Amino acid sequence: MDIDYRLAFDLAPVGLALSRQRTMVDCNQALCDMFGATREQLVGQSFQILYPSADEYERTGARMAPLLGRSGTYADDRIMKRVGGPLPGETFWCHVTGRALSRDAPHAAGIWSFEDLSSRRTVKAELTPREREVAAFLMDGLTSKQIGKALAISHRTVEIYRARLMRKYQAHSTPDLVHRLLAG
Repeated sequence: MDIDYRLAFDLAPVGLALSRQRTMVDCNQALCDMFGATREQLVGQSFQILYPSADEYERTGARMAPLLGRSGTYADDRIMKRVGGPLPGETFWCHVTGRALSRDAPHAAGIWSFEDLSSRRTVKAELTPREREVAAFLMDGLTSKQIGKALAISHRTVEIYRARLMRKYQAHSTPDLVHRLLAG
């Protein structure tokens, strides 16, 4: 029996995108539905339109390139932004996994999967782009020093952002903050 790989791509239960130089060259219906867009609105566009800010797009790309170059894969939970649909501009938690087709040129070509986490985790507080990044790393269990290294900022700066997150989520400790972030 022949396998129809195009049909498998189109009907996959998660959002899928093929990329070249961080531009979507193809995507499936699940990705369109997740971001409230048509295929025509996404294909040919930079992934930047799926990010809450251009700054987050740039920093995420810079952070993932060395990891894609080293292992060929990258995954994280991050806040993304819907393009259209009933709530255009709405931010939501999304699990993103990617594979570079060449480790020597990590952004040259890749395949990416997107899983909408909004049914399990909602974005409650209005967060700055940096707070969103720190929150994502905290949920992965990283320390302030590890987060600082990943974001190329000092661990003391990370602690300032963590304190802001604790105030916004009315958390009494870092474990309480992580629990509240995970619970939405």
